[in-house]
Amino acid sequence: MHNGKKTALITGASIGIGRELAKLFALNGYDLVLVARDRTRLAAFADQLQSQSGIAAKSFPLDLTASSAPQFLFDQLARENVVVDVLVNNAGYGKRGTFAEIAGEESVGQIALNVTVLTHLTKLFLDPMLARNSGKILNLASTAGFQPGPTMAVYYATKAYVISFSEALADELRGTGVSVTCLCPGVTDTNFQKRAGTEDSTLFRRQRPMDAATVARDGFRGLMNGKPLVISGLRNWLLAESLRVTPRRLVTAVSRKLLE
Repeated sequence: MHNGKKTALITGASIGIGRELAKLFALNGYDLVLVARDRTRLAAFADQLQSQSGIAAKSFPLDLTASSAPQFLFDQLARENVVVDVLVNNAGYGKRGTFAEIAGEESVGQIALNVTVLTHLTKLFLDPMLARNSGKILNLASTAGFQPGPTMAVYYATKAYVISFSEALADELRGTGVSVTCLCPGVTDTNFQKRAGTEDSTLFRRQRPMDAATVARDGFRGLMNGKPLVISGLRNWLLAESLRVTPRRLVTAVSRKLLE
């Protein structure tokens, strides 16, 4: 990774939107640092990208929820003189069920990955970007972040944090050469639903899921154009806008119906 190319670091890169984003960065000539827990899948994907796109792709199998993981990742890349030009905080997950019935470690785990890890990695990689007056950060949120989510209360709350944090940070960084973009997909055809247990929900059955590659393209374009907020899909944009003027009690009730 010392060939003059820019480098993008992508968390949760082995499946779903993260995988599609990695493909786009590779097609646009970026070297890659791919982070995920599945060592075998990640290594095979890195090899595939290298052979198809002629870029360097480093697989970094790591459980980011370990308290020392973000700092370890940052330090290891610094030791290898890898300069991260673009940070993509894509890793995250949700779990359906009322807050009272979900195991405590599940709720804490969502906060750890969706909020704490994202914030920590942003802080670590932002400082060198500011020193260079150059860099881009893409944070993955969700249209879920625009509303409360009964039966997925913690997940929806974590995505609200990502939206608020990203928009505020984007404003703070104006004029620095560093931009922050927050990508908000709606229902998307990924492995998320299976892990979250929402495959049989009204939300997933009634809405035609977007393709992960389409969502990734929207996010990539927005990132390259320096847009603070990208809502993927016209239907999702209209939904997010309508939530601003709808009574909160009604929004919450409808949200619960869709998740049941």
